[in-house]
Amino acid sequence: MSKNSSYFEQVFEVTRLIPYGRVTNYGAIANYLSLGSARMVGWALNKCNWNQDDPVPAHRVVNRKGELSARGRFPTPTMMQELLESEGVEVVDDKVKDFKTLLWNPSEELL
Repeated sequence: MSKNSSYFEQVFEVTRLIPYGRVTNYGAIANYLSLGSARMVGWALNKCNWNQDDPVPAHRVVNRKGELSARGRFPTPTMMQELLESEGVEVVDDKVKDFKTLLWNPSEELL
């Protein structure tokens, strides 16, 4: 991770590392970066570009309860859930089923 990158770029870099079929939360990314807050991570991901060569898999970032709190920020209201389900992540009532099992924590995984 480049220390010269902007905060948004650092958030995007960590988000790109989330494995297929796994999820993390805004706070886990904020804690890993030791900068800002969960809210700032959400703000950064709200600004990611969907039409780029190296897309940011923002659909893999949910709130601390495993809820798809950002689903309204996607091009369609169901897109976040559809993307997660295409990776084998089960979503029930706008919440990741087995959230604790699927949780990827960069502070533990990226030692």
